[in-house]
Parts: sequence; C-alpha cells; structure tokens
Amino acid sequence: MSNITQAGTRDVEGPLLELVDVKTHFKTHRGLVRAVDGVSFSLDRGKALGIVGESGSGKTILSRSIMGLLPSKGTIREGSIRFEGKEIGNLDRKQMRGIWGREMAMIFQDPMTSLNPLMKIGRQIAEPLRIHLGMDRAGAWQTAERLLQDVRISEASRRLNQYPHELSGGMRQRVMIAIAMACGPTLLFADEPTTALDVTVQAQILDLLNDQREERNMSLILVTHDLGVVAGHTDEIAVMYGGKLVEKAPTKVLFARMKMPYTEALMQSIPKIDDPSHTRLLAIGGRPPDLVHPPLGCRFAPRCLYARDKCQTEEPPLVQAEDPAHSYACWYPVGSAEYHEAKARLAETPVTVGGRG
Repeated sequence: MSNITQAGTRDVEGPLLELVDVKTHFKTHRGLVRAVDGVSFSLDRGKALGIVGESGSGKTILSRSIMGLLPSKGTIREGSIRFEGKEIGNLDRKQMRGIWGREMAMIFQDPMTSLNPLMKIGRQIAEPLRIHLGMDRAGAWQTAERLLQDVRISEASRRLNQYPHELSGGMRQRVMIAIAMACGPTLLFADEPTTALDVTVQAQILDLLNDQREERNMSLILVTHDLGVVAGHTDEIAVMYGGKLVEKAPTKVLFARMKMPYTEALMQSIPKIDDPSHTRLLAIGGRPPDLVHPPLGCRFAPRCLYARDKCQTEEPPLVQAEDPAHSYACWYPVGSAEYHEAKARLAETPVTVGGRG
C-alpha cells in the first residue's frame, strides 16, 4: 500500500464531477473569445477521463475553469460545475483555496516552470502538507520523503535537498506528481504530463499515474493532444474542438467505433509503429477556428474532408450513438452512407491528406 495519504471517500450519491453547459469566454480587444462554449459531461469516482484535442481546442481552459484557476478580470464564466454534489462554479479563488490540494490538484504541463527554481524539492513538497494538513516541519519532511519513494524516485532523502535544475525532466515530473498527490485529492488533473519527455519516460509517468489512481481510488482527468497517450490509461475519452465537446465515449468504444471525422483525423495522425521508415506523417489540413468569429455551422467543417452544405450552415447537436454512453456531434458521422459516398469520391479525386488546403 502506498504511503501517500489516501483520497477521501464520501457518501455522496451521483458523479464526482458534473458539468452542465459550462462556458468560459475572455474579453479581448478583438472581441469575445469563446474558449469553452457549452461543455457538459460527468465523471464518476475512481474513473479516468481523457480530454483530447489540438492546441486551442479548449481542453486546458476547461480544466482550469473547473479548478477556478483563471483570472477574474476579463473572464466570463457560465454554467454549472458540481463537485461532490456541491456547486463550485460560482466560487472565487479565496473560496477555492479550501478545495485546492485536499480535494482537487493539478499536474502542470512544464515542471521546470511550475517548480520554484530557488526552493529545494523537499520544501516544495512539504509546504502543502503543512498548509492543508497542519503537519509540523518534521512530519511534513518525512512524508515528503515517502512521497518521493511512492513516485519511484531513488535516493529520496538526498533528492529532498536538491533544486529542480539538478533533476532530469522525468524526475521533475515525478516531483510534480508527488506535490499534487501530497494531500490526497479526490480528483487529479494532469495537463499534458508527458510533454518534452522521451518515449520511455512517458510510459513510466503514465503507468505511475494509473497505478496511483487505482491504489487510491482517485479520479483522473488526463489532458492531452495525443489519442495514443489516453488509449491504455483512461476509462472514457472526451474529444474537444473549437471550444466544444464533439465526441465522448468509453475508451474502447471510441477506438472501435468513432463517429466524429475530427476524431478519425486525430487517430490517423498518430505515427504507426509498423509503418516503414520515413513514412510521411498525416496531418490535419487547415487551421483551427477563430474563436472570436467561429464558423456558423460545424466548427470542423472548413477542415473536414466529408463536409456538405448543411455542415457549413447548421451546427450539429450532440446525439447518442448505438452505445448509450457514446455521443457525438456530426451530421454525417463516420460509417454513415454519406461518409462512404464522400470517401469514394475523394478516392477518385484525392486532395491534401488529412484535410482541406
């Protein structure tokens, strides 16, 4: 059993986290940026959800909106965010401080900029233990050492007295995980936790997160641009594009029967291990939508190989697929007659691989 403080369990019925029509807009000199534009989903206790999409899709803003980490000035927040059965979407930063650390925590994308370069590792891990759990200096230091052992850092006692620049990228990320899990949160956000790490270390970090989640019955939201990262480490996947949720399904169902052409395009952009050397990578053509002036219809339509006139003028709603847990937003989903017709037409007159333009 891990020495990390176990995630608290409460007798609250219903999902751990529930979002209803959540919107996060920013006031800018160009107009209102609709970074998150009406997202709804729920997450059960002990489950892992992957939020996937390109840069600018809104996935990071969504996770920070849930945690209340966005600046109040120039930010417009709407919708309902319920955590442990309580509404938290209307709480300010001062009120959220009682939730941060003990209830929710986040592993940020770049540990080198997230860790304090002037503070030793041990102090950075011990600080939340003293603030949130009221531990004394000696107890917090001992717990910090055990936390480093739990995240599989060797010579933990020596590492406590080192600075971030003395550790490798993988070790810094493990320190970030230790800090995030120090107070036993019920929900952990991991924002691109394997960025800039080599493939071997990526796998180790993802396995570590998965092991700790299962051991502590902790829920996890894994934010990434790579479907390959979430394939074996999540229970469900939510695909975002242009600030909207465009597909959500259990992980195995999504990979077997995806419906949204954008999800298919993301899948096709993953390098295949059995491809011959120097095989050209597939990319999604075009550019993500301008969220100040988003397209009138489907936001992916300008880049979609299968789009028709209706896609340009009418926004598709989220509808349920054959599996009740699978929903998607597309007028002509993957596998439909219109999809196959468009694909056959493209085979006769090929265009740029992965999208228009």
